[in-house]
Parts: sequence; structure tokens; C-alpha cells
Amino acid sequence: MTKLIRTLSVVLIPLGLLLNQTASAADYGTPADAKAILEKAAVELKQDKAKALEMFNKGEGGFKDRDLYV
Repeated sequence: MTKLIRTLSVVLIPLGLLLNQTASAADYGTPADAKAILEKAAVELKQDKAKALEMFNKGEGGFKDRDLYV
């Protein structure tokens, strides 16, 4: 029984750490995501500054994505 517990610990603990690390990476936007939001924000500002600022403040229209926001 002790050998089984040790074997499971050797397999499951690294697996748990790997899964935790993967979940954390999904919580953050990539540089490409940030650039896309920035480019979209510039277009919105040129079209209607007041509306764009309202959307930015509310996080609407795709201007809030994980840890990325305008």
C-alpha cells in the first residue's frame, strides 16, 4: 500500500503542478492580444471618442479581456 501511495505521489503531484501552471497561463493575454485590443481602440476613438471612452470604462465591446483592458 505504501509503495502504491508513493508511486501515485510521484505521478500525480507533477501532473497537478503542470495543470495548475497551464490554467494560470490562460488567465493572461498575449502580446498579440494586447496589440489587437490597442488597434481596435484606436479605430473606435477615431470614429466616436465619447462612445469609445464609455465602452473602455465599462469594459464593453471586447475592450476587457482577461488581464488586458484599455
